[in-house]
Amino acid sequence: MNWTIMKTLREIFGYTLGGVLFVGLLPFLMWLASLKPALWPVSIAQIIIASVFIILGLTLSVWTIIYMRHKGDGNPMDAFNHEIAPRTKHLMTNGPYKINRNPMLTGIFIYLIGICIWLWTWQSVAVFVAFVAIMSIQVISEEKRLLRDFGQEYEDYKKKVGRYL
Repeated sequence: MNWTIMKTLREIFGYTLGGVLFVGLLPFLMWLASLKPALWPVSIAQIIIASVFIILGLTLSVWTIIYMRHKGDGNPMDAFNHEIAPRTKHLMTNGPYKINRNPMLTGIFIYLIGICIWLWTWQSVAVFVAFVAIMSIQVISEEKRLLRDFGQEYEDYKKKVGRYL
């Protein structure tokens, strides 16, 4: 199998895995941890507020994926030092990366806040907090790799742009 096909397959696998885990499985775990509350009916205010968070979060994440694919020619994410999809060849500092250094993850956090609002349980919030803690450890690991790959350019970027805000 040639390199282009392998790269494309790894990229598809990486994004599919991320979508299944973060957009599907994690909300499902939040719902299970919440003792399977009814998903409907919820108040109109919950629907509106949750929907705004869900749409904003997914939009930010998708924008980041598209930007990353076209401008970075890859994906910066490693799963605890294991390359999931082809790594970026260029440090991305524009587009969604002007907002913060982890816009895709920030989008997922915003999306999951919407899920917490929809479920409206302390258990869903507990799962969310645990996820944020785990992903923060992952981000620190990823930052070390980005520093090795991009050196002073990444150091300068870190001084200008926050990790999540």
